[in-house]
Amino acid sequence: MQFIDEAEISVAGGDGGDGIVAWRREKYVPKGGPAGGDGGHGGNVFLLASPTLSTLVEFRYRRNFSADSGRPGGSSNKSGRSGEDLTVAVPAGTLVFRKSGDGSEQCIADLNEPDARILVAKGGRGGLGNQHFATSVRQAPRFAERGEPGERATLRLELRLLADCGIVGVPNAGKSTLLSVVSAARPKIADYPFTTLEPQLGVVRISDDESFVIVDVPGLIEGAHEGAGLGDQFLRHVERTRVLVHLLDGAKTFDEILADKAMIEAELRAWDRGVHQKPTLLVLNKLDLPDAQVSLAALRRRFENVRGISAATHEGVRATMLEAAAMIAAAPQPQVATPAARIQLTPHAAFAIERHGDGTFVVSGERIERLAAMTNFDSEEALARFERTLGRMGVERELRAMGAREGDTVRIGAHEFTYS
Repeated sequence: MQFIDEAEISVAGGDGGDGIVAWRREKYVPKGGPAGGDGGHGGNVFLLASPTLSTLVEFRYRRNFSADSGRPGGSSNKSGRSGEDLTVAVPAGTLVFRKSGDGSEQCIADLNEPDARILVAKGGRGGLGNQHFATSVRQAPRFAERGEPGERATLRLELRLLADCGIVGVPNAGKSTLLSVVSAARPKIADYPFTTLEPQLGVVRISDDESFVIVDVPGLIEGAHEGAGLGDQFLRHVERTRVLVHLLDGAKTFDEILADKAMIEAELRAWDRGVHQKPTLLVLNKLDLPDAQVSLAALRRRFENVRGISAATHEGVRATMLEAAAMIAAAPQPQVATPAARIQLTPHAAFAIERHGDGTFVVSGERIERLAAMTNFDSEEALARFERTLGRMGVERELRAMGAREGDTVRIGAHEFTYS
């Protein structure tokens, strides 16, 4: 399966069903009155973190997701059927960003636990039938509400793998070999750079009751945080880890080993998301080579807590994994992102009016745009109700204060009106 860790999708809640105009008609019951039923509510769209998924590849082939719309109301005050909700499965560890029309985006969720769920597109409310608009003065209302359109959004999904420990290092340091030794994962292993082209996950079994997840990140080179090699694509996958295993190549000279160590640490700092502050276990690989033993002794004179292993012969691997498990148990849970709160209009900002260069007045606001979308403007009674509501909200007064004149164009949502 191809590894895809970023995708953009469109989601749409179902539209609400229309309310209807109907009348009670029973034998021997004159003037039975209004009996139009309400439309059903549109279905919602949810994202669900699934532990069985490990990539966003499914969204490469399908990008549009829509919930069912509600059905229209019926006669005899019967409500229409509501639309079914739609649940879209994503891998656990997915960050969800909502994109705005100006190109900006806002993080709305971090689905970092299996079965975590978030509502991303709310279904529209069903329109009210004419039964709801009867009053002592207007006993036979001849209008009903249209269904409310469902919420629509463009989302960017970004997967950050859930792993307890991340293996980092330069290409050909032996990261994939180590992963294959400590887990059941079978990554590609070869003697050329960038053998690993995507993160590889494995489960390290410490005992019958204890295990942890480890991720092998493709080899990092200088400038990885700016896009060199494969680093900028995969550095984010170590953000969720609690501990890093920094694997050094024992086949190199001591000076080369020091240079590799400094370069990797500089790249982690440059990524600047707390990665370089994680507890790190420094491990020299390829102890089966004679020069590696000399380099290990020199490293231990310069740095504390340096481990030596041979992934090829398994020397020191078990002890290193036990130490990594102890470090994971003592490390705090990493914080990747704090979803921003949704912005809501306050009572004092129920609507806003802008005057465009062509003289058009554009009235915006969640409540007022919803009211326009649910009004049947073919009905004079519905239009009169819409105008009364605008008056009560203060829209007409504000338009006059902004200089609106007879014949000016006023736009609310998708509808345009002539001011009078």
